[in-house]
Amino acid sequence: MLQTILSLCLQTNPTIKTQMRIGITYNLVKFTAPAFIFGILYTTTRTTINSDITYAHYLRKQWHASFVPTIWWTSIYLLVMPWLQQVNHYHHLAEFCWQFINGNAAPHLWYNTMMLQFIVLMPVFWEIGHFSVKSSRRGITMAALTTVIAVSWLLFYDQQVFHGPHMHDWYLLDRFFLSFIIFGVFGTLAWQFRCWFNYWLKRWWPLLILALLISFYWTNQELFSFQFPVKLTNAPYYKPSMLIYDLSAILLIAAIARYQIDRHHYMTNLVHLFANFAYKAFLSNVFWDQLLWLSFGKSLTIQHPLLGILAVYVGTWCLSFASAFTIHWGWHRLQVAIISIFKSVS
Repeated sequence: MLQTILSLCLQTNPTIKTQMRIGITYNLVKFTAPAFIFGILYTTTRTTINSDITYAHYLRKQWHASFVPTIWWTSIYLLVMPWLQQVNHYHHLAEFCWQFINGNAAPHLWYNTMMLQFIVLMPVFWEIGHFSVKSSRRGITMAALTTVIAVSWLLFYDQQVFHGPHMHDWYLLDRFFLSFIIFGVFGTLAWQFRCWFNYWLKRWWPLLILALLISFYWTNQELFSFQFPVKLTNAPYYKPSMLIYDLSAILLIAAIARYQIDRHHYMTNLVHLFANFAYKAFLSNVFWDQLLWLSFGKSLTIQHPLLGILAVYVGTWCLSFASAFTIHWGWHRLQVAIISIFKSVS
């Protein structure tokens, strides 16, 4: 949520010092998108890989949990807030449909387009999980092969797309599932080899902190090597520095989670509750940040950048989760009412 708000703040022509703070903060929170993919594959593997669920049943569940909210919120962005469209704007039905599916309907929906590909491709990850778990050697081989593929893809993207010859015509590759494949496969393997994974986290977490700090410094050096004003497009996910930072952050979060779970910390239940609504809150967040930004956020940010960013972010976070909880509760109550009506009629 914060990334979009930071982008809005840069449009107010802040000072160089404020631009640097925004760039550093932007890099700081960029682990969240890969962490979401890692978490989705970890959880889905945990709950489905050894069950008797069929692919058709799995897709039916995901249709209601993921695709229906996507359809509703994408429609809202395109019809109610068309100025949020990225790259191009629709002028007729065909362009509307293309904007609907390619992730350009709003600044954050590129990620949604990419994430839904992992849901559709879940049988591939089931196969990876079943194949790897048969021996530790297979697991190591799969992890190594995935790393080679991911690094090769990053090098290709850096040379051909990021400030490369296909910067504009191949930009949609940033939402191709291969760009985040390492987080999906590692999430699957983390569950399949959970005993080893949890032991490794408990023993080697200090090295993860060191890797996090070094890679975070590296990402900021790369961003500020470009001329001012700061452009957040110069801080893509698809760089070795960001890959190391993202993996370090994800593994440290996993270590903290493992620590809390082992000690039955009360926070785990609260985190789990909000995690169930995180996707729906994510879909709505740009809608809310636009309302807050246009009503008071922009003027406040121009006068007091830090205060403006915090106010819009906290307000967006609260409204996004409140809407997710409210819609869920309202839909549940409506279903109960409809069922009751049919029972009384019958």
